[in-house]
Amino acid sequence: MSDRKILTHEQRRALLATPAGWLACGFGSGLAPVAQGTFGSLAAILPWLLLRQYSLSLNLAVIVIGFAVGIWACDIAGRALRVDDHRSLVWDEFIGQWIALLPALLASWWAIVLGFALFRLFDVWKPWPIRYLDRHLKGGLGVMADDVIAGIFAAVVLKLVLTWS
Repeated sequence: MSDRKILTHEQRRALLATPAGWLACGFGSGLAPVAQGTFGSLAAILPWLLLRQYSLSLNLAVIVIGFAVGIWACDIAGRALRVDDHRSLVWDEFIGQWIALLPALLASWWAIVLGFALFRLFDVWKPWPIRYLDRHLKGGLGVMADDVIAGIFAAVVLKLVLTWS
């Protein structure tokens, strides 16, 4: 297996050669030279700003479909890169960030900023069971699962903050 941090010219070409690769790299946001997860999370906020005007049930449907498609896309992209969870694969950040922001659907801008920060905190810190999933699940499901749990943790904390404020 190749390095998870470096994206060679050949890997970049293989990643961008398919629609699955484009989706898995967050439409290019995962190609940033550093902090790919942060760039992916920031890029995820743009479509979320459009989604936020719709109902909670539609947002949940988009998240569930995005998760399923993400397993497929990240599995294909990981095989093309020959790396299970390369840093350039950031579709998991999109889904995790959207989950984290669910309590902010009707909230103000500061809740969006806090939801972003909380998701990044849990995604980087990886408390149990996030770290366990990150280390033990492989393929597309392995790429996606830990960020879903990080998003749930962030959403719970954000909901508590919004409830108490």
